[in-house]
Amino acid sequence: MHMYQVDAFTDRLFAGNPAAVLVLDDWLPDELMLAITQENNLAETAFVKARPDGAWDLRWFAPAHEVDFCGHATLATAHVLFTKQTAVALLVFHTRVGELRVSREPGGYRLDIPRLTPEVIGTLPQEIAGIFVEPPVRIFRNFENIFADLGSANAVRGFTPDLAAIARLGPVGLVVTGQEAEGAKAHFVSRYFAPGAGIPEDPVTGSIHATLVPYWAARLGRDKLMAYQASARGGWLDCVLTEDRVLLGGNAVTFMEATISLPNITAAHINEEVADA
Repeated sequence: MHMYQVDAFTDRLFAGNPAAVLVLDDWLPDELMLAITQENNLAETAFVKARPDGAWDLRWFAPAHEVDFCGHATLATAHVLFTKQTAVALLVFHTRVGELRVSREPGGYRLDIPRLTPEVIGTLPQEIAGIFVEPPVRIFRNFENIFADLGSANAVRGFTPDLAAIARLGPVGLVVTGQEAEGAKAHFVSRYFAPGAGIPEDPVTGSIHATLVPYWAARLGRDKLMAYQASARGGWLDCVLTEDRVLLGGNAVTFMEATISLPNITAAHINEEVADA
């Protein structure tokens, strides 16, 4: 079986966020897709299958479990379909969070994702209440993550995560964000931690910007924003807010094409092997 590895939200190798992509004729057993993801040891592996109507069904797996929403692996999948398959112009993906679209544009791609309005919360969850040196300026959340505005980009860059504490949130991740200094290329920066999902720090995360973009658009009074995810690899996202969608501009580059060998075993055998490990 053929597999690709793509660096997303970057125009050069060894930056952005790597994701593996497998184009399938039909779904593999869930246990096998999770095992492939764990073998890859990347934040996400995407599995995509063509639909009769010309669109695609798309699923994403993190090392710990299947995930509901992943932006960078969607961009990586689109890159594979545009450059290695026969896709042209616009791709439509059916996912757990609804319909996602990716268009090919001069110099990159445009990822169209749902707008997830930030839900303001009064206090941090008890599991992470003590991990900040200074209290966050604002706290909010969406269906899958907690967000903490630390007040400045420097605070975000200097944040030292307590991964053991964050892991106690289970599958819920923690996003820290802050406004960049006046005159900088980015309007805001962020970092993302989801150790409970097997992702200590994600290099560049498209899905969190479904909530970060409406948050910062309201704070800064603008619907076009440049975002930077300040991980070790780093990544830029050109963001546009519409009434019900968030548009993310970015690029992607192929790092690897590989043939993987899959055992002819059942899901029960996979479970037995995992239990014995």
